[in-house]
Amino acid sequence: MTDFAPDSLALNRKLPLWYQVSQSLRASILGRAPDSPLRLPTEEKLATHYGVSVLTMRQALKELESEGLISRHRRRGTFIEPDARRARPVRLLGSVDTIVAQQSGDRTTLLGHGTEPVPAELAEHFPGHTEVMAYRRLRHDRESGEPTNWAVNLIHPRIAERLDPADLRRGWPMTKVLRDGVGVRISRITDTVEARLADPETARLLDVPLLSPILHYTGVTYDDGGQVVDVVRIHYRGDRFSFSVTLENVTS
Repeated sequence: MTDFAPDSLALNRKLPLWYQVSQSLRASILGRAPDSPLRLPTEEKLATHYGVSVLTMRQALKELESEGLISRHRRRGTFIEPDARRARPVRLLGSVDTIVAQQSGDRTTLLGHGTEPVPAELAEHFPGHTEVMAYRRLRHDRESGEPTNWAVNLIHPRIAERLDPADLRRGWPMTKVLRDGVGVRISRITDTVEARLADPETARLLDVPLLSPILHYTGVTYDDGGQVVDVVRIHYRGDRFSFSVTLENVTS
C-alpha cells in the first residue's frame, strides 16, 4: 500500500515545532488530491521528512487526531479520515458576476459598521479623506456553520451615504450591494493574495489557533470614473481555501 506524501516544510525555530508540523501536515491533508492514498507514513518516517524528533511528530499527530482529520490504529498505522474536507479555491478570474457568485456561497453576519480613520497604507485610495465607513462581516459555511472568513470593507464616503446596511444583513455580498443596491458602475477590481499568520482577532473570529496560516486577500474596486469606491480585506482560513488563478485567451 502506498503512503500519503505530505508537503515539505521550512521550519521556523522561533515557533513550536510540533505546531508548525501539525499545521503543515493539516494543509497537506485538506488540500490533497481526491485519489491520494489515505495511509500516512510511520511516525519515524514523518519525523525524518520534517526534520524533527519522533516525540515532536507524535505531538503533531495527536493534534490532528483530536481534530478528527486522522485516525490511528495499532499495528495497522495512521490513516486520513476519508471525509476530511479539502480546501476550496479562492479564484481570481472572470467578471463582476463571477465574483458576486463566489462571494454568495456562505452565510454572512454583519458584525458592525461605522466610521474609521483611513489606514496609512491605503491613503492613496482615498485622497482628500481622513475617514471612511467600515463594514465588518463574518462568513460561515452554510452546511456546517463553521466560520470560513471575515472581512472589512472600507467604503468611500460618497458611496457610504447611499449604502443600506440592510442589504448586507440579508446576505448580499458587498460587490452586489455596490452594483445593484447603490448603482455603482464597477469598471474593475484588482486583487492581491498573500500568506499571513492569524492575529488575535482573526484567530477568535475564525476559531483557529493563534498564528495559524491564513490567506489574506485585498480587493480594490474602481467605478467607471476610475475612483476607488471600496477596499476590502478578507481573511480566509488557510485550511479551507487555496489560491487559484485562471488566465483565458492567452497566446504565446
